[in-house]
Amino acid sequence: MRLLVTGGAGFIGANFVHSTLRERPEVAVTVLDALTYAGSRESLAAVEDRIRLVQGDVTDAALVGTLVAEADAVVHFAAETHVDNALADPEPFVRSNVVGTFTVLEAVRHNGTRLHHVSTDEVYGDLSLDDPARFTEATPYNPSSPYSATKAGADLLVRAWVRSYRVAATISNCSNNYGPYQHVEKFIPRQITNVLTGRRPKLYGSGANVRDWIHVDDHNAAVWRILTGGTVGRTYLIGADGERDNLAVLRTILALMGRSPDDFDHVPDRAGHDLRYAIDPGPLRDELGWRPAHTDFEAGLRATIDWYRDNESWWRPVKDAVEASYADKERV
Repeated sequence: MRLLVTGGAGFIGANFVHSTLRERPEVAVTVLDALTYAGSRESLAAVEDRIRLVQGDVTDAALVGTLVAEADAVVHFAAETHVDNALADPEPFVRSNVVGTFTVLEAVRHNGTRLHHVSTDEVYGDLSLDDPARFTEATPYNPSSPYSATKAGADLLVRAWVRSYRVAATISNCSNNYGPYQHVEKFIPRQITNVLTGRRPKLYGSGANVRDWIHVDDHNAAVWRILTGGTVGRTYLIGADGERDNLAVLRTILALMGRSPDDFDHVPDRAGHDLRYAIDPGPLRDELGWRPAHTDFEAGLRATIDWYRDNESWWRPVKDAVEASYADKERV
């Protein structure tokens, strides 16, 4: 298989490339990435001699068309993803997430190429903290932020291209990922690197907001299962029964790093902060036989902490700038 991975130098995409080369060495991988702040060539350094890495924008129709024409399948990770950045300036999110997905769709339509589009559970909005319900593929879209609205728009484009043009596409909506190579602006790596640099971790509001955590390798294993066995036109939800509130996650990190459970600061809550995400992955498990391998969240966090401790050269150059960007909005 000749595989094009858009956004393959970002967090989930880079891990997808690593796991693909490790488990499917016969696959020829081309990565298209703009190498913005969130995409790092260093994330692919260990495998760069085994892939083709193209620096370019996913909205560049000529470039995307050329690369898609050379591929048997496309896995589309490329997106702007950070909610705080979307609240500050939504324009790049519209461009990358909506226009970028349109560009990919047109390329796969004209070349008859198989597409898997990677999305988020945030398109469904949020659930009440005391609601036993979980998101399913039938849950109505109700995005809360500019980020999730652009991802919802991208999903709807994919669905329309499947119906209107018979594009061979599938969609997955996944819960919150954690693991190696995640940018330090995100919740778990930010707290880990705060401790490693002698800073006090920060917690939005009371920390009651619930996320459904999944290890990035489990997410990517599910993507491969959908790419090779999923039904064209279907949406599959990827989750690992990992619901935990943010306070509990932070206190687990502190405990694993030998710090007091109260050694953090509360900061003003994020605008429109979703309360709870929860995924029902039943169809993925029942129809495609996927199961998460990383079911011990504490063990997964410990391994993630070890990765950041052992790879300081990867994250240290951007840490101070990230903390500076948070300073004004977190001032109590």
